[in-house]
Amino acid sequence: MPRYTVHVRGEWLAVPCLNSMNTIEWLGKEAVRRYMKNKPDNGGFASVEEVKFYIRRCKGLGLLDLDDTVGDALEDNEFVEVVIEGDIMSPDFIPSQPEGVHLYSKYREPEQYISLDGNSLTTEDLVNLGKGLYKIKLTPEAEAKVKQSREVIERIVKEQTVVYGITTGFGKFARTVIPNSNLRYVQVSNREGSVPLSGVGKPLTPERSRMLLALRINVLAKGYSGISLETLEQVIKAFNASCLPYIPEKGTVGASGDLAPLSHLALGLIGEGKMWSPKSGWADAKYVLEAHGLKPITLKPKEGLALINGTQMITSLGCEAVERAGAIARQADIIAALTLEVLKGTTRAFDTDIHAVRPHRGQAEVAFRFRSLLDSDHHPSEIAESHRFCDRVQDAYTMRCCPQLRYSDYCRYLSCKLHFTCVCLNFSLKMVFAEREETISGGNFHGEYPAKALDYLAIGVHELAAISERRIERLCNPSLSELPAFLVTEGGLNSGFMIAHCTAAALVSENKALCHPSSVDSLSTSAATEDHVSMGGWAARKALRVIEHVEQVLAIELLAACQGIEFLRPLRTTTPLEKVYDLVRSVVRPWIKDRFMAPDIEAAHRLLVDQKASAGIWLVWEVAKPYIEKYRREHIPESRPISPTAFSLGSLRMTADDSHDHRHQNEL
Repeated sequence: MPRYTVHVRGEWLAVPCLNSMNTIEWLGKEAVRRYMKNKPDNGGFASVEEVKFYIRRCKGLGLLDLDDTVGDALEDNEFVEVVIEGDIMSPDFIPSQPEGVHLYSKYREPEQYISLDGNSLTTEDLVNLGKGLYKIKLTPEAEAKVKQSREVIERIVKEQTVVYGITTGFGKFARTVIPNSNLRYVQVSNREGSVPLSGVGKPLTPERSRMLLALRINVLAKGYSGISLETLEQVIKAFNASCLPYIPEKGTVGASGDLAPLSHLALGLIGEGKMWSPKSGWADAKYVLEAHGLKPITLKPKEGLALINGTQMITSLGCEAVERAGAIARQADIIAALTLEVLKGTTRAFDTDIHAVRPHRGQAEVAFRFRSLLDSDHHPSEIAESHRFCDRVQDAYTMRCCPQLRYSDYCRYLSCKLHFTCVCLNFSLKMVFAEREETISGGNFHGEYPAKALDYLAIGVHELAAISERRIERLCNPSLSELPAFLVTEGGLNSGFMIAHCTAAALVSENKALCHPSSVDSLSTSAATEDHVSMGGWAARKALRVIEHVEQVLAIELLAACQGIEFLRPLRTTTPLEKVYDLVRSVVRPWIKDRFMAPDIEAAHRLLVDQKASAGIWLVWEVAKPYIEKYRREHIPESRPISPTAFSLGSLRMTADDSHDHRHQNEL
């Protein structure tokens, strides 16, 4: 028999449920009844029926619909909370209260705006809009273009000109003319019928929903869709209030736009389906809009098509992938440098002249970063000095060839950055050219090239994890590292990083399958009208999954490298790498004996992906970047330390001269 744990006025109550068809309202009343029964004065209530309440999940604080059944809405033993309206002993939350306390205390309504003209939005801007850092407004130029294109649509409707999707049906009904009195019905049915709300899977996170909505606004701001300025302003108000429709993550083939997800987006905007906001959590869209003083959109001719036809799902997720790939690629260099130091590698492989022979900007930049972090003459390193005259000839490829291996990923990242800077400007099926007073059906909705770019991005960024896992192996293997096995004392009693390395290997293996290009696949849809599709939605989602795995593998390597330093103490590394070590140790203590490792991996992961936290926690890159930039600014001469493993004619002549002097002394 399922049961639920319900929080009422600071007390937890177990409520069994014999019938899964009981409603959420029944669960709330039963919890209140049990609460009253335990109180001498019934908790101050005359009866259960007089208590007005809402119910929300304890995890995520999402509102539950009182009419839903417990079997559909809840899992067994799920924790929920009864919020009694107007009750000072209940949490201070009233959905309709304009200035009420936000459910998500981290969310703060932004005060700054980004002005959209449809042409200048960057991937960084879009990610920041997704994080809720800015509101949106249109430039005057964009408003004028939107008005002009709408005038063309109004003339078409007034003159009853036959134009596909505006005064006709869709698909096989393209030749069926629709009377003016039914044009609004066609827009709504296009959103619900010809383009079914058929998305499946988990909903997009609020951050990703914001990005998708912001990107759709940006495309509409170009003035080629025929949407009215009034409707576009309503969409912008919904974004600025963070009223975000329920958008399932799966269901797009990325051809005639991301039809399924964008249909779900439009559904919420017209006041149907579910919506989320920081104030309300998940609730019926019309109530969420009402709680923010907004009204559902009433679609006019052409506006249904304008809202649902485009590649904003692919592109918004792709923009996040591009930004995260760039961030983790920078930090991978720092982590690799730290590992090289722990494994007592040489910096000779990063000599400027080597990389000038192969003049690729990315390769040269990575080599420069290694020099700036490992230059022992500039940042004295006791670890480097301890093995300067060792007999090791060269390092493994995953250390020596980091610039060359990272170059391919750098190029793919720049290629994707270029693609997505352009793709943020994509359009829909039927474009309105106001200056020609003409509408033209085209194919700018097709997601082929962003899909290709994301497939390449996944392949490129995967290499960061592939070489990182090999370095973790070298750190853990005593025959390769000269460190204790698995970086722990009392091996056998303790396993150290043994299973952490297994985790890294598992993630890398999973990435190999995820890197199979989705854009090489195509299945004909829409009765062979859409006979070649991009599968770009999956390209975007799996690219993000690959990047997340890369971040996690590098987090494990970061922990392993810092643990390796413990066994080289009291020797110290270079100043920038000591700062990185200190940052890690501010959130994760050294391993003395085995302990639960997952929280430590997560803590290190946050150092690679989070922004500056209020507690003063920084990204690994932010700690090392000032030293890299100072090295660049000051044009510090490159140090080329003499080593038995580095042969030069100069050293040969010096040896010959020394021998000659020695013989001369003997003769005298």
